[in-house]
Amino acid sequence: MTIDGVTPSPTPHRLGVHLVDGGAVVGVYAGHATAVDLCLFGADPEAPEAETRVALYGPTAGIWHAFVPGMREGQHYGFRADGPWEPKKGHRYNPNKLLLDPYGRGIEGSLVSMTDERAHTLLSNKDQTDTAPLVPRSVVTAEPGGSWQTPHPRIPWEETVIYEMHVKGFTQQMRDVPEHLRGTYAGLAHPAAIEYLTSLGVTTIELLPVHASASEPHLDHAGLSNYWGYSTMGFFAPHAAYATKEAQDKGAQGVLDEFVGMVDLLHQAGLEVVLDVVYNHTAEAGWGDRVLSWRGLDNSGYYRSQPNSPGHYDDTTGTGNTLDFSNPRVVQMAMDSLRYWTEEVGVDGFRFDLAATLGRTGHGFSTRHPFLVGITMDPLIGGTKLIAEPWDTGMGGWQVGNFPAPMSEWNDRFRDKTRGFWLTDSARGGRNHPTAPELATRLAGSTDLFGHTDPPLMRGPVASVNFVTCHDGFTLHDLTAYNGKHNEANGEDNRDGTDNNRSWNHGVEGHTDEVEVNLIRRRSMRNLLGTVLLSAGTPMILGGDEIGNTQNGNNNAYCQDNEISWIDWSLQPWQADLRTTVQHLIALRREHRVLRPAEFYEGHDPHPDDDRERADSAWFQADGSPESEEWWEDSNTRVLQFMRSLSEEGESDALLVINGTRQAAEITIPADGGAPWELVWDSAWESPVGVAVETFNPGDTQTIEELTIQLYVSRT
Repeated sequence: MTIDGVTPSPTPHRLGVHLVDGGAVVGVYAGHATAVDLCLFGADPEAPEAETRVALYGPTAGIWHAFVPGMREGQHYGFRADGPWEPKKGHRYNPNKLLLDPYGRGIEGSLVSMTDERAHTLLSNKDQTDTAPLVPRSVVTAEPGGSWQTPHPRIPWEETVIYEMHVKGFTQQMRDVPEHLRGTYAGLAHPAAIEYLTSLGVTTIELLPVHASASEPHLDHAGLSNYWGYSTMGFFAPHAAYATKEAQDKGAQGVLDEFVGMVDLLHQAGLEVVLDVVYNHTAEAGWGDRVLSWRGLDNSGYYRSQPNSPGHYDDTTGTGNTLDFSNPRVVQMAMDSLRYWTEEVGVDGFRFDLAATLGRTGHGFSTRHPFLVGITMDPLIGGTKLIAEPWDTGMGGWQVGNFPAPMSEWNDRFRDKTRGFWLTDSARGGRNHPTAPELATRLAGSTDLFGHTDPPLMRGPVASVNFVTCHDGFTLHDLTAYNGKHNEANGEDNRDGTDNNRSWNHGVEGHTDEVEVNLIRRRSMRNLLGTVLLSAGTPMILGGDEIGNTQNGNNNAYCQDNEISWIDWSLQPWQADLRTTVQHLIALRREHRVLRPAEFYEGHDPHPDDDRERADSAWFQADGSPESEEWWEDSNTRVLQFMRSLSEEGESDALLVINGTRQAAEITIPADGGAPWELVWDSAWESPVGVAVETFNPGDTQTIEELTIQLYVSRT
């Protein structure tokens, strides 16, 4: 069957399928192809005989294109690309493979499981079998722009508190959300879910990947699935499985509309939406694996290959393939995707998975890589929240502190040193080298990592995303309950997942009814949360940590779409108390600007002759005397005081007192002529509710319990 009236696209540079008067313009990049067909289908993916092929014009600068009359919203389609089969040169063309549109805004249908006897035809080979019955289809959608009305909340970085969550896992067991909405975009936008988030006090929701994704072959064979979604099948389409049945029944447009509606309702509640995006690799995995889209269109163009060996991938992601960000077309695809989700869908920012890969040139990572320059300077994308996971698995892959402003970065030094100070160092009774200076640097905003700019210090402490837990690794509860990982459910004999947990089970592995063990575990959780929320920088909490959610020791639950990963909302009293503590800490951070500085501390006293004026930051020993080099270099130093001030009328000062020893410590509040102090939080408290406010004067002495943080604020 042919379609009359097909002509070259009047916009051959425009990629994807876009509805225009009378039909659609179509464009797809396939630089080394000799022919590309657009393939049109009915709504039934099991009916390949209904396929209509349209030969595209090209290539124009590597793009194949056409104006196709009669195309409309809801049309199912794909591509077939012909060209050389020269694996040693990186070319793997086979027109029998039906390919998804890399720019497709919707995806419908299922990818056949690799346990299916037909699945071998999907592999990168010369098999002549048509793969159309085995793969999903791209679907034409209407542009969603204009369907969301609420302005972006645009929370300033210094006021931001990030809450990392999984769309499904957050509400799957939330009883106040109607059952048919649980685990969906609509469920996340339900009043009960929104009320929970706003009452907790977080400002910004960071969603684990919501781009359309597929499970890896080995998970198919194990009867598991890629729950986290770090296996992208389409960078423009929302993952349909997270939509309600009602939305899925309406097709790709219904899924997109539900997602856009979720964003709008979260905006109405004042919450930002940040997407965790995976532009570093795709679901096509290693060179001989499945052909779904990019590999069939231009394998050598889209994927990074080893120097002087284009037939072999240069894998810097640990997934089998790496998208080649030295290719301008790959940069363009990622940029176009970011603009789409920002301008058309309305999200507020992005967290870039394995972001070091996105800055790799042929000579390694570059802060001035065109992609990094592009996203930070783009008038649309550059105004969103941009967060880098600043590493990958390749050589020179740890790049913390090297991303350009205004990007922020996950700070693994903060994570590791905070865990070490409160957990592993405490378990061992200390270290032979000083640990207090490292903790102090993290509390003060990690200037050593993020201050080396031109001009100096321009990024500020907000560039550091401070966290002790994220989706990858132990939960907060499990950090305090397990010395080792317990990933048996993943089917890899507990070999997967990191062994560098820096955790401490406090004497008992796993669940226990021992009262004293549970008491100190809970204090450790409060210490870790307090360090995150009271440090200079941008705090991030893993969803569920505020209630002590457990994964029963699994530190790599990427394939556990079940109760292991879903948040359990049936709370014991101690869990409700922990949530109240987190609410209290976030409220203190919001109420006292001194706790959320936008600029790095300079450490000097603006009025040295006036003892009523306090320096913007100062460190003191347990006896209240100022810091000294000898004190910092003493490996036994684990009691310290951190004073912060804005020196502005009407603004409180703050004093953070830390006892990292296994015994109570006597401390003397630094004696100066400043205002008295109120003790507003003590990690020894099970709950801050009902605790009488105590007031202390400079120079007062008191006893602080073992392994404890205290926060004092001055009375203004």
